[in-house]
Amino acid sequence: MSAATTTTNNTYCVIGAGSSGLIAARHLLAAGIACDVIEKNDDVGGNWCYGRPGSSVYKSTHLISSKGLTEIPDFPMPADYPHYPNHWQVHAYFKAYAWQFKIDEHIAFGVIVREVRPHPASLSDDASPLWDVTVQYADGSTELRTYAGVVVCNGHNWDPKWPDYAGTFDGVALHSCQYKTPDVLRDQRVLVVGAGNSGCDIVVESAQHATRTLHSTRRGYYYSPKFAFGKPSDQVNEGFLKMGLPLVIQRLLVSISLKLLIGEPQQYGLPKPDHKFYETHPIVNQQILYHYGQGDITHKPDVAEFAGKTVVFKDGSREEIDVAVFATGFNIVFPFLDKSYLNWHDGRPRLFMNVFHPTYDNLFVLGLIQPDSGQWALVDAQARLLVKFLLADKSGAAQAGMFRARKATGAAPINRGIRYVESTRHYVEVEHYSYRKQLEHLITLFA
Repeated sequence: MSAATTTTNNTYCVIGAGSSGLIAARHLLAAGIACDVIEKNDDVGGNWCYGRPGSSVYKSTHLISSKGLTEIPDFPMPADYPHYPNHWQVHAYFKAYAWQFKIDEHIAFGVIVREVRPHPASLSDDASPLWDVTVQYADGSTELRTYAGVVVCNGHNWDPKWPDYAGTFDGVALHSCQYKTPDVLRDQRVLVVGAGNSGCDIVVESAQHATRTLHSTRRGYYYSPKFAFGKPSDQVNEGFLKMGLPLVIQRLLVSISLKLLIGEPQQYGLPKPDHKFYETHPIVNQQILYHYGQGDITHKPDVAEFAGKTVVFKDGSREEIDVAVFATGFNIVFPFLDKSYLNWHDGRPRLFMNVFHPTYDNLFVLGLIQPDSGQWALVDAQARLLVKFLLADKSGAAQAGMFRARKATGAAPINRGIRYVESTRHYVEVEHYSYRKQLEHLITLFA
């Protein structure tokens, strides 16, 4: 069916009404910048819409960062929410946010973005071309819209990354994003592959419902409890950061604290970590070591191959399993936007502060970060900086030119000297404290 055509040269297109899209729209609208929010589902919340297509949360999902370090600064979570809200509470929080700032009036639900590309007639403007956005409606009809700019907020935890193991598995294979309840694990022999937070949550549920639970990881990791000294553990860590201690001293303090609170991973039958604290994304789980210590979970190294229902591990051991859950992460994908428009290198976009395109002044990606603490406050700072730049650019302020020179470098955030383990898991990893300070410093440039 041929596309209708709409021109909205003064309006920005925000792709996605998850957490990042809502925050982007809130700050654009507050600055007087018109925007349309395009959302393929029938509700706001993105990944936090349990059961919706593209949502990776499972029934027992809670935040792994405490609400005080996660909530949007000018929209606190309700006082009666617990330290670590569940996904229903998070979803309600974002619905309230959309209502409070009247964002829902600007959202088109049930609409899919099919393609984004520079408008042909504006290609001569290398920095700020108009953007053609092709959308598809529920009835299959399409429309070509032309926008002043685009803010991409489609998330990066929805396209499953499957491991490539030799052989064939004849049992039930799930990616963690497909897992919703422990029914599929009950009375089964289960293998969970991966030590991300989802993988650790799922292996704990398996320990309580399966007849046997195996946990395969490529290396040893540090496991942090959700609470330390009567407080959420990330708030304890935040206290160390606010003290301005050198990284080596902070690592020592965290090491001592964990040894006092829970001991070392090796004491629970887990391999010794092969890296320093903070060099991998934090694993925050109050129960996994408990179940390892009880013998409910058996650690295994990486998988070598599958043969029917037999799994062979790299140490040569073999096990019979019925269900395999692959908590192996996600691909960073933008199916509607050619990689050539995103300064793509080495498997991900290379954007200044993971937000700003080095060349285009009106194409942004919000939320493309994996912080070691809460995300939404950081995205809020991203959005405030984005709007500051747009307003300065529109007015011809000198600060816009200075910022343009900075973003042209495409420089990645500075993470306090932390070198993350080389892995796709850390492609967009940021150390939250220094990242927030960098964003706030850049915002002050426009004062």
